[in-house]
Amino acid sequence: MNKFERQSSSADIQTLPDDIAEELSRLPSEVLSVDDAPSLAPPAPLSQDEVRTIVISLMLTMFLAALDQTIVATALPTIGRQFHDVSNLSWVITAYLLASTAVAPVFGTLSDIYGRRVMIIISLSLFVAGSVLCAVAPNMPMLILARGLQGLGGGGIMPVVQTVISDVVSPRERGQYQAYFSSVWMVGGILGPVIGGVFAEHLHWSMIFWINVPLAAAAIALLLPRMKKIPVFHRKRKVDWLGGVLLMASAVVFMLVLTWGGTRFPWLSPTVVAMVGGAVALAVTFVWHARRADEPFLPLPLLGGSVVPFGLTAGGCALGAITGLTVQLPLYYEAVYHLSASEAGLALIPLAAVSTVGAAVAGRTMARAKHYKRVAIVGTSWAALCGLGLTLTTLPLWALLTLMAAFALGLGTTFPVCVVSVQNSVARPQVGTITGALNFFRSLMSSFTVAAFAAILLIALGADVPLAGEHHGAVNAIPADDMRHAFRYVFGAATALMAGAALCLIMMEERPLAGPSTTQPAEMAE
Repeated sequence: MNKFERQSSSADIQTLPDDIAEELSRLPSEVLSVDDAPSLAPPAPLSQDEVRTIVISLMLTMFLAALDQTIVATALPTIGRQFHDVSNLSWVITAYLLASTAVAPVFGTLSDIYGRRVMIIISLSLFVAGSVLCAVAPNMPMLILARGLQGLGGGGIMPVVQTVISDVVSPRERGQYQAYFSSVWMVGGILGPVIGGVFAEHLHWSMIFWINVPLAAAAIALLLPRMKKIPVFHRKRKVDWLGGVLLMASAVVFMLVLTWGGTRFPWLSPTVVAMVGGAVALAVTFVWHARRADEPFLPLPLLGGSVVPFGLTAGGCALGAITGLTVQLPLYYEAVYHLSASEAGLALIPLAAVSTVGAAVAGRTMARAKHYKRVAIVGTSWAALCGLGLTLTTLPLWALLTLMAAFALGLGTTFPVCVVSVQNSVARPQVGTITGALNFFRSLMSSFTVAAFAAILLIALGADVPLAGEHHGAVNAIPADDMRHAFRYVFGAATALMAGAALCLIMMEERPLAGPSTTQPAEMAE
């Protein structure tokens, strides 16, 4: 035996120290699957130019979804005359809203399973297909069905866009980008009726749908070449289709209750009561199924904790307040200040536009301040005080618009803080799911608030109030003093919503946000 063999033999029989042997015995011995393991050599991170291009394409995508929520409103009379069908005109808007609200959590969850690239392609494809079918619809039923298809795509755009931003931008910087998207959403909502009216009057109403095709093509051309470099955090798993169907069905029935209650059917009519019972039964069944499924469509524990429920509620209260006021304020302007319909629409600009300023202020504050939620607490408290001023005082038009702008400034601070806080509180593979849930609950809250504000007016006035976008001549018949008195309750309800949002933000845990200097390198998948 040579010296090397003697050394090898000696090493073979040498024993490890007891502490090292004990530590090794604790290591797991099972074999782990590496099918979904990320690449060991991730691609280079996105450059600032690439991030900027992605953001611009996502803003264009979101502009499409925002535009089509309101662009049809001013073209409805023209569409009704062409199809000789006025009774079903409201369904042109309702079909879009129902579909877009119901599928928001679906697209958010599926983006966590199949990836953002696939879901943004599917949502844009559905949106464009629905737009083309709307443009060539030969009758009202086909137009309504096509609007539903368009809503399926539009409902997927918002959560997927917000999720993609969370993949490419650190949480501390994300508030600024969320403010940009809030601005795009508001601009789209404001320009929609103007563009729709111009197309319907000077071109053809179908142009409000044809315009989506080149805009969507431009968004896809800008976005898709760079999607391959976006960090991938999704995890493929079994899809709980039954849970998704139950969730969508309960949302659709609930939205129909809010749409028909008090208008087509009395609130206590057998039809509305039966629909409420159906919505509750579907929701209870969804919860029962989610508690027993191995991988539920929307994990219920995800909605708990010290961040998510408060962020969802605060965001829902803020969006509900601004949506409810936007829908009902034209009645107030026409009856009290005797504005025309177009002038009443222009008077909404301070409410919509200034809220984006508040979102921008909050976004910039989040990028710099350690205690980032304070700006939203101050903002919502300020909005509640402004709402109290609207409730207790009667003002000339210029003063009302000024106070409304101050109200909107505080309200706007809620949106980036809530979105970023909720996304920051969950694991990376669940960001799409929670973002879809956030948009879902905010849409439900908006619909509920619109119905609630209308019910408040009906009770306070004791008479029928025209729906938004309809003109029956009944507005001018309502005495200005009666409308002022009735709207004090509406302003009071908006004040209560903002006070509730402030309370939720105070109770919400403020978790640290990762920034450029502390962000860990993102894992990339091939």
